[in-house]
Amino acid sequence: MSLMTQLSRLGLFDARVPRYTSYPTAPQFSNNVDAALNRKWIGSVAPGSEISLYVHVPFCRHLCWFCACRTQGTQKLDTVRAYLDTLLSEIRQLDAMLPEGVTLSRLHWGGGTPTMMDAEMIRTLSQAICAVAPLAPGGEFSVEIDPNEIDAARMDALAEAGMNRASIGVQDFDPEIQKTIGRIQSYEVTEQAVQLIRAAGVRSLNADILYGLPDQTPARIADSVQKLLSLSPDRVALYGYAHVPWMARRQSMIPSALLPTPEERLKLFETARKLFLWDGYMEVGIDHFARPFDSMAVAQREGRLRRNFQGYTEDPAEVLIGIGASSISRFPQGYAQNASSTSDYTALVRAGRLPTMRGHAFTGEDKVRARIIEMLMCDFAFDLAPVLCPDGPGADTVRSWMAAAAAQFQGFVTLEGDRFEITRDGRPLARIVARAFDAYDMSKTGHSTAV
Repeated sequence: MSLMTQLSRLGLFDARVPRYTSYPTAPQFSNNVDAALNRKWIGSVAPGSEISLYVHVPFCRHLCWFCACRTQGTQKLDTVRAYLDTLLSEIRQLDAMLPEGVTLSRLHWGGGTPTMMDAEMIRTLSQAICAVAPLAPGGEFSVEIDPNEIDAARMDALAEAGMNRASIGVQDFDPEIQKTIGRIQSYEVTEQAVQLIRAAGVRSLNADILYGLPDQTPARIADSVQKLLSLSPDRVALYGYAHVPWMARRQSMIPSALLPTPEERLKLFETARKLFLWDGYMEVGIDHFARPFDSMAVAQREGRLRRNFQGYTEDPAEVLIGIGASSISRFPQGYAQNASSTSDYTALVRAGRLPTMRGHAFTGEDKVRARIIEMLMCDFAFDLAPVLCPDGPGADTVRSWMAAAAAQFQGFVTLEGDRFEITRDGRPLARIVARAFDAYDMSKTGHSTAV
């Protein structure tokens, strides 16, 4: 039986499984976590500790059809300015709850398009955050930059604010594919943005590129990857396009008939993967590539790689607080998510209330399963002892999970003593193997394909 046949038999080309940027995944959140509980969790942050902060700016000047993020289109800067006022109010709420001396190990602005803000708004937001929790020594401040929405004034403001890592979305450089997915962004515009980023002294550059797009072929993705490599990003995320029009209505603009088959998606991924490896990048987790001395590659070698709502990270902080509409916070006690719609979020904050609408409080079993899944996604392996916790299931119970998964994926995982590991050939199955350790019902949730 061929390798492809065996992978197919185990569901690689049929299964829809989470990306596991959290456990439990967001569809499992409920309204059992409210503003009062979120306030309690924020208050429990240790004085003088380092935390992470995520700021969500949901606006885009043009909505890309492929995108499934929580975003909305606007041409009006006044709309963005009004939203900034609400962000500032939420930041003041946070200031009143956080203990003394908290600093930021990581600060990330995402969206949407954070660079829709003009230079004055960028400075206002960064100053407000710094007044509450400044960046810790050695901390990282990253911003998602749309090459179509950046200029020297905004770049200077970001650099002055301390941005030391920039992230740009590429998706694909092919003009025909760009038209089909509603994202027009030439190589020249992207190159100009990269030049601005480097000229501002930003030391690290991330880039996102997609496989599995309509009309994408191995030759086309190879051309896009080679163009991207000419820009010398320090870190690349090679994401599979998730076609979920039942969740993101704008994706209905993309004809399903033009999408590659799951088998073709795997060939597209492998084509891009080989090019990154040939250019000296190291594989990180299931879909990232980094220069050997990039901090993420170093973290993987040292066993410090983590996974959160932004994907892979080397951030050691146990607390991540999300600011803005739909943002999700993670505490040792659980997850708390803000109101998803901008209007609901704004109304709650303007009424002086925390905009928490739902979340999930961890059980002991959640903690054990979460650590197993995170380690499989980061390291493709885990040992029993490090995943156990005092209030979780005992060692014999976890061993039974491991034995069941080893039997299900025989030939693609190994179980030696108390160590469970996915083999090299089995790595395309990582999300499916992780699913075997997920206790939650997925019958009512929709997820992307496993490859």
